[in-house]
Amino acid sequence: MKKSQDSRRSFMKKTGVAALVGAVAPSIIIQKTHAMKKETILGHGSHRYRVIEGWGVLDAGKNPVNDCHEMVEDAKGRLFMLTNETKNNILVYDKSGKLLESWGTTYPGAHGLTLSNEGGEEFLFITDTSRNQVIKTDLKGKEVMKLDYPRETGKYDFPNQFVPTETAINPANGDIYVVDGYGKNHVMQYNAKGELIRAFGGSGSTDETFNCCHGIVVDTRNKSNPTLLITDRGNMQYKRFTLDGKYLKTIPMPGSFVCRPVLHGDNVYAAVYRSTTQEYPNSGYITILDANDKVVSTPGGTAPEYVGGKLQEQRKDRSFMGFMHPHDVCVDRDGNIYVPQWASKKTYPVKLERV
Repeated sequence: MKKSQDSRRSFMKKTGVAALVGAVAPSIIIQKTHAMKKETILGHGSHRYRVIEGWGVLDAGKNPVNDCHEMVEDAKGRLFMLTNETKNNILVYDKSGKLLESWGTTYPGAHGLTLSNEGGEEFLFITDTSRNQVIKTDLKGKEVMKLDYPRETGKYDFPNQFVPTETAINPANGDIYVVDGYGKNHVMQYNAKGELIRAFGGSGSTDETFNCCHGIVVDTRNKSNPTLLITDRGNMQYKRFTLDGKYLKTIPMPGSFVCRPVLHGDNVYAAVYRSTTQEYPNSGYITILDANDKVVSTPGGTAPEYVGGKLQEQRKDRSFMGFMHPHDVCVDRDGNIYVPQWASKKTYPVKLERV
């Protein structure tokens, strides 16, 4: 009888422990799973973002990328991304990261991508640094206009002196602005037909000149007085000009080599491809300015700090290594940001979801 009772006690002890383990183990597993999936939040103040892991990653054997240079959103909410991989220069995504279509095999220097709306019909402007051209296409890739090197300005002797990096379209009249950021740093203004109106800027260190006028946008936030906001990337600053090329002001961005300004609501967004020095690889982040040209958030970088009204030098936040060399930002209607990157191991864009 005693032996039977001992056996029963032993059985209950073992099964009790097993039951306890069974009850506790799922909780432990869940906690570990949550820890593994810990969210990465970037940014400051009211502009903070969740990193969406794996967004837009495709089969590199079928749809490879080289440098992912720029992205825009069309009226249907599709995202057009430009790469200098000639197997598919344009990749068209939906918001979930699904590939909808791809096209383009003739843009080896695909660099800048701008969307224009002309009476309800949308077009793309591609700057090609290898072809030394700006090419206007429809959304299926049909070429409808080409702007060659601006010989008529008298500032260029041969085509490869012209290395355009970006365009901007004035929505009021269709004027086309082209910045020659990798060439002689002039800004060309054309009418909607592609006829040259004027050229201004050039390489230099004065208020009116540039050290890599890499990006440009027609700033329409002040509807009664739109201006041009132009990157002076080598000097880590923006410069504001009138629509006819007269210098207005400089906006210092100490520490930030900004690529191109992108408008969304009252804010200006930009990718910073490197910080503090051109020799600091994998040091990029995103910068966001308010309507008063003040930095309010720096996803992936140090928090903006002003002393005596002057922005202090910013740099990469080393706690987040998901950015290498951000080259552009696309801000969708929900305020999410998509970040294509240059020289970043042929990786696909990074998505930041607004929180």
